[in-house]
Amino acid sequence: MREVKLSHLDAELDTLAYPATRADVAAELAEVHLLYADGEEDFLDVLERVEGDVFTGPDDLRTDVMNVLPIEAVGEPGQSEGEG
Repeated sequence: MREVKLSHLDAELDTLAYPATRADVAAELAEVHLLYADGEEDFLDVLERVEGDVFTGPDDLRTDVMNVLPIEAVGEPGQSEGEG
């Protein structure tokens, strides 16, 4: 597993070739384990909750992923994950 802070997920999504299918994303990011502000989760578990099957670009995938993250991922309103 490769641990990736949620704040660094954009860099991972930017490396994929688009358009990308759900299977493409799963194959490329299968080893990613996301570290949240309060907790952690395998990226594949997050991807299972995403409704889309084809992503036109990193912004499309990013939006879908962010929409299904648990509240613990970003912390309480007004809090920041911090730098680093």
